[in-house]
Amino acid sequence: MSSPKGSNVRKTRFSSFVGRVLLEVPSLEEQDWPKDDEEDFDFKDAEQEADSLPQPYRMINKMVNLLLDQTWEVIMSKHAAREAERGRAQPTSLPPLVESKLDKIPNCMVVSQDYVFVGGARGFSIHDLYDARRLHVWEKLKVDVTSIWATDLGTDILIAPVDETGIARLFYFYKDGLVLIKAINEVDDTSKQTTCLRMEISHGGDFAAFLLQGAGEVWLDVYKLPKESWVKELEHPQPAVNPKKKVKQLQPNTLDFVTSDDLETDVSTCVRGDIKLSPPVHIMKIKPPKPITGTTFKSPLEVFAKIEDCSGLGSGQNHFIKDSQWEQQAAVFKAAFKKHGDEEWEEEPRLSTATFYFLLPSCLTALPADAKSPSGVACVLGIHWTGSHNFFFYSLNRTLKDKVDPEGVWPCASPITVSRLSCCCSYLVLACADGVLTLWDLAEGFPLGVIALPEGCFCQSIHFLKYYLVHEGQNVYPEAPVKSQMKCVVLCTDSSLRLVTARGTQEPTMSVLAESPVKSLDEAICAVAPVPALPGMVLTFSRSGSVQLMDVAKPQVICAFAPPRTYRLAAPWKPVFVVSLHHPRFLLRGDHPDEIGSDDDAKDGQNSIFCFNLEAYPLLENICNPRTVRQTDTADSTAFAQGLPLEKRCEIFLQKRFRKLEKKVQEQEHWTRIRRYSLLLQKEASQK
Repeated sequence: MSSPKGSNVRKTRFSSFVGRVLLEVPSLEEQDWPKDDEEDFDFKDAEQEADSLPQPYRMINKMVNLLLDQTWEVIMSKHAAREAERGRAQPTSLPPLVESKLDKIPNCMVVSQDYVFVGGARGFSIHDLYDARRLHVWEKLKVDVTSIWATDLGTDILIAPVDETGIARLFYFYKDGLVLIKAINEVDDTSKQTTCLRMEISHGGDFAAFLLQGAGEVWLDVYKLPKESWVKELEHPQPAVNPKKKVKQLQPNTLDFVTSDDLETDVSTCVRGDIKLSPPVHIMKIKPPKPITGTTFKSPLEVFAKIEDCSGLGSGQNHFIKDSQWEQQAAVFKAAFKKHGDEEWEEEPRLSTATFYFLLPSCLTALPADAKSPSGVACVLGIHWTGSHNFFFYSLNRTLKDKVDPEGVWPCASPITVSRLSCCCSYLVLACADGVLTLWDLAEGFPLGVIALPEGCFCQSIHFLKYYLVHEGQNVYPEAPVKSQMKCVVLCTDSSLRLVTARGTQEPTMSVLAESPVKSLDEAICAVAPVPALPGMVLTFSRSGSVQLMDVAKPQVICAFAPPRTYRLAAPWKPVFVVSLHHPRFLLRGDHPDEIGSDDDAKDGQNSIFCFNLEAYPLLENICNPRTVRQTDTADSTAFAQGLPLEKRCEIFLQKRFRKLEKKVQEQEHWTRIRRYSLLLQKEASQK
């Protein structure tokens, strides 16, 4: 029987491999064993054996080993973080007291007076602050409401929702009724539709500003709101019924509308009949500052003779630099750039956005001599644009026909990235791209100081705290309002939290409230919210979904808040919450885990708003009963320590200087004299 062909091949290969090796069976006796030369025998390392492998097996072996090493490092780091978490004392977690279930997912919330306005699918709803009970619903949009603002007008509330298409609307809410005032940027031609990027309403609701984008441009529209006319029109309503349209019967506690044109009719039917309110008055349109170009003036005398206004002179906004100088600077920059790159560098065009605030009258934002404004009414609009070094001031006492020029400009050494105005409109903080914070006291009219964040740390957000003091180990509010004293919490880009304190002429100080997480990134703080009703307390939201109450004076975490186990935060890095300004309460959105991940199911799934009343928890009884103290009662306390005699003299000196400035001649008169003198010099030069 012949053997197969394959077996012959294997025999040939085996015989060729062992042809020179003498195969012998070793003896059972140890003395007969062959003795190997120990010098010629080497033990091979496992890595050397791997290096002797042919390609590509050698590369595969190294990649597998690298993957195993990295995986083991991740496992060990998570294990160490878990052990550290177990060893650390966890704060007490408090559950919510009230739950309001919604059939639609809420996108945004805002609180005003005792009402909570929730924006969601196809409109918004109005809830009670105390029990989160839904009072009214308006849902007649084809898209969702993405952001909502509410301003307290005393007895009434002004509401401004913005939907996904960027259309902003103004609503007037009074006596449990709702009236549409106007859709600010809604047009019939969709090709000309603009998008509202941001909006702001002044304190008291006298002015409103809308940042709009359309046709490749960005601009700011400023409106004056006729509050007095609205009150009269509500007391004596003028029907605005369209007889061709049939009014739909409304259900109780529901504000329903057929179309955008029928909006006013249906709302007024639910309240007191059809009401027509006066629309806002457009007073100003502000565009981003133009790129810097060369001037056409040939001499300084010509500049002084032809420029009528000196506002902004010396700030970099109104400059007089020739084209040749700009060309030289551009050539120097391009020459330096070519050393680091071969490709030609060109700046990419981008649309600029704006951050703006309504400022009250003060030493820095004074009204013109002929302008009159009631006390507590905004008079100036402060604005800074993306990538700009300047903070501009625009007077609100103007009409649409007036020329739109800034009345003042504050230049900064670096582009302004973040800014914040306090609720009382007395303090302003400007954070620049180089990590420097400038603290301004707008009421008194001088800077409180300049402070820099650590190297490599930049500002992400700023949150003002109502000024508090520590007396007998407890945070208290002073009975009398304080001046030139502020505290704010700064959330940095590395997720660290810092407290900045400024007082009078003293140098501002900075302390660390929470370090940047190194091992566990889930502990990184992504949002901060002060609790104005509790002195020195802030809420921190981390990426892991935990919500904690922190005492910034100690600093330490008091407790934590969490929804029921069947719920969690859908996007912990961007939580949806709102904190009451006058009550120790906050509301938090929670989603069912089974509904997270599917947008269609989430809109119709189990979504809830949880209300946390801090006064109802026994653990927070001492904290939720803050008391105010007089300065005489705490004369020996370091928190109320009087300033040094030198600092006190500096403050008195500054106050005297401010009084003298009011009696000085106006800047415009000096500018007029300079112009006259320039014309005289030009006339004498021409005669020669």
